Amino acid sequence: MKREYQDGGGSSAGGSDLGSSKDKMMVAPAGEQDEEVDELLAALGYKVRSSDMADVAQKLEQLEMAMGMGGVPAADDGFVSHLATDTVHYNPSDLSSWVESMLSELNAPPPPLPPAPAPPAPQLVSTSSTVTGGGSGAGYFDPPPAVDSSSSTYALKPIPSPVAAPADPSADSAREPKRMRTGGGSTSSSSSSSSSMGGGGARSSVVEAAPPASAAANAPAVPVVVVDTQEAGIRLVHALLACAEAVQQENFSAAEALVKQIPMLASSQGGAMRKVAAYFGEALARRVYRFRPAPDSSLLDAAFADLLHAHFYESCPYLKFAHFTANQAILEAFAGCRRVHVVDFGIKQGMQWPALLQALALRPGGPPSFRLTGVGPPQPDETDALQQVGWKLAQFAHTIRVDFQYRGLVAATLADLEPFMLQPEGEENDEEPEVIAVNSVFEMHRLLAQPGALEKVLGTVRAVRPKIVTVVEQEANHNSGSFLDRFTQSLHYYSTMFDSLEGAGSGQSDAASPGAAAGTDQVMSEVYLGRQICNVVACEGAERTERHETLVQWRNRLGRAGFEPVHLGSNAYKQASTLLALFAGGDGYRVEEKDGCLTLGWHTRPLIATSAWRLAAA
Repeated sequence: MKREYQDGGGSSAGGSDLGSSKDKMMVAPAGEQDEEVDELLAALGYKVRSSDMADVAQKLEQLEMAMGMGGVPAADDGFVSHLATDTVHYNPSDLSSWVESMLSELNAPPPPLPPAPAPPAPQLVSTSSTVTGGGSGAGYFDPPPAVDSSSSTYALKPIPSPVAAPADPSADSAREPKRMRTGGGSTSSSSSSSSSMGGGGARSSVVEAAPPASAAANAPAVPVVVVDTQEAGIRLVHALLACAEAVQQENFSAAEALVKQIPMLASSQGGAMRKVAAYFGEALARRVYRFRPAPDSSLLDAAFADLLHAHFYESCPYLKFAHFTANQAILEAFAGCRRVHVVDFGIKQGMQWPALLQALALRPGGPPSFRLTGVGPPQPDETDALQQVGWKLAQFAHTIRVDFQYRGLVAATLADLEPFMLQPEGEENDEEPEVIAVNSVFEMHRLLAQPGALEKVLGTVRAVRPKIVTVVEQEANHNSGSFLDRFTQSLHYYSTMFDSLEGAGSGQSDAASPGAAAGTDQVMSEVYLGRQICNVVACEGAERTERHETLVQWRNRLGRAGFEPVHLGSNAYKQASTLLALFAGGDGYRVEEKDGCLTLGWHTRPLIATSAWRLAAA
């Protein structure tokens, strides 16, 4: 707190005390925040021990009465007016020391306090963001900004002090001073709740202090603390970044203190912000407490990942866009070929290939002979899921009269593949050789977790001499060596992704699709993205498989491996834009052409990118 008022009777000593109290505003280290500090006031930025609650409450009441709320003579009105106009107030974190300093400066003995029985504990209730009380005007304390934009660090600032409504002079006789009181030195208990206002309006949480016992029967509870949703959202992002910085510096005691604040701040938000903050908070907690998620290589996890992948396909257009643009590039590469072979590095449920089979069936001159090699991980209970996918595709190809062959390859990682497994057939029989296309949708980035794995796979691809290689990857850099950079990039990326899911979900709720099914798809898609967040933030080393990189980075990697880009063309761009227009809730999605590649994003941010490649000329 900083005082500009100077009285002839010794304000210099008080000014030094108050100057030191300003230094106490900084957040205490995690080691000082022991269990004796009151949790409710600590969440609001104040350090008050539970054993000091009664003493602080008495001193606050004395301060109110001395400053004019308890019957200060009219002669002191000018002094009180000066306090309200010429004094710069700061939010104290150490209430006890601050109150003692104020009382010593006022130089007025406080009137005796009546004995106070123990009232009910303070309640947290939900109300609007407007505080109604004894008048209008500025409060005694101006809340400091939540984030210091001039600072390059992410140090958590104290939460603003309670906003007190100014006194109405005409109602002094009927007004009782506001205070939080305890009986017998016991610690007050509290509960909190928040509600969302209609129409996507602001949410606010208001703390009501219990009135004095003498006025409890005829005086309403006075709102004293208002938490604005937008301000809480800024604090939420601030806490997330500060916790990530503490993790990078291996200051796990500070990170633990910060990670405990994230759920409370996230609960004040709504929609996508609350969900994405919850996933990032969980991932940070796992990293702080060293509780890593199960590795993706487990059999049960692989089966569940395929299920989440299917729901993600249904809920938003990203996978549909990936399949369509890759199929368009493969279809153009297969023009005039009689024997074609597609190697899919992630067959999943085979949802990409019925559309390509149908397009080949309608080709002038008849469809070619089509062979598909699907690569997938081992399944739990030794079930042959790859064979089941092959049977379904074979039945579909039979109905549209396409000569179809299928082979499933079980591999824990793409690095286990060898060139002979993908070699074309027919060359030894003087038949027309197969034309090979290699397809990878959200698979290449996983190879970056294993040193040399990507180079080995690209060497295997180069050995079978494909006519085209299609690659679809997330348009993001989540493979930085700096944890804070990686965390910041992923926070922005997945915030946009969750926003797009909310937009797609609202569009689907108005469409013809069943509401329950659309809701299930969205929830499971959020889990699908949440698992990626957890892997990016909580895992390291070989366990961190979600190592997404940008299109520029993939261009450099594939170029060094002996591939050159293939322009996807304006036809693919137009058809992708038309397809996207048919998707419910697609107003926010944008297709862009970038250096011969196509990207799909939400509003102005690209989120996934499709590129095509061929062997570079010798």
